[in-house]
Amino acid sequence: MRDAYSTLSKQYIGLSDGGWPEHEDDTDLVRRHLTGVAGPVLDLGCGPGHWTAYLHSSGTEVTGVDMVPEFIEHARTKHPGPEFQLGSMTEVDVPEHSVAGILSWYSTIHLPAPELGTVLAGFHRLLHPTGVLVIGFFDSDDHVATFDHRVVTAYRWPADTFAEHLRRAGFTEVERLRRQHPQRSDRRYAAIAARAS
Repeated sequence: MRDAYSTLSKQYIGLSDGGWPEHEDDTDLVRRHLTGVAGPVLDLGCGPGHWTAYLHSSGTEVTGVDMVPEFIEHARTKHPGPEFQLGSMTEVDVPEHSVAGILSWYSTIHLPAPELGTVLAGFHRLLHPTGVLVIGFFDSDDHVATFDHRVVTAYRWPADTFAEHLRRAGFTEVERLRRQHPQRSDRRYAAIAARAS
């Protein structure tokens, strides 16, 4: 996966440099739950670093982590201020229960169900007892399904099914967003904010 994203890194970086087209509802969700928190925040799978930069500009102590060297190099150059680390969201070098928040914005989309549960449980271990996770994913109306993502195979999840995986990992859902792509009937988006419990 790292090599696949490295191959397309210039395209993703070009999107971020042109002004990443985040929906205002997404931005509001991230702001509500991950700014003003009492402690550090991790942006896991930070890509070119646009969300990390946004959180940092809002006064959040945030570190962006990504496995793609080109993304981290670009993020450090483009967004001075926040810390960026080369690494995997499954092997973050911080103590357990040491962070107040985690942003995982479409960084788990390539994980099949058994791996998703393991990664979510790992996120839970990193968070304070009342820490918050904000996670974005591709939505599905009826069942978990693969689709041909431009990098490697990805998964769509019914929001209720994804929420159940969060519950099993020890999270309590506090807010949910769902929306349809305005030009593509086959593309739905969802995001959930959940507290460690």
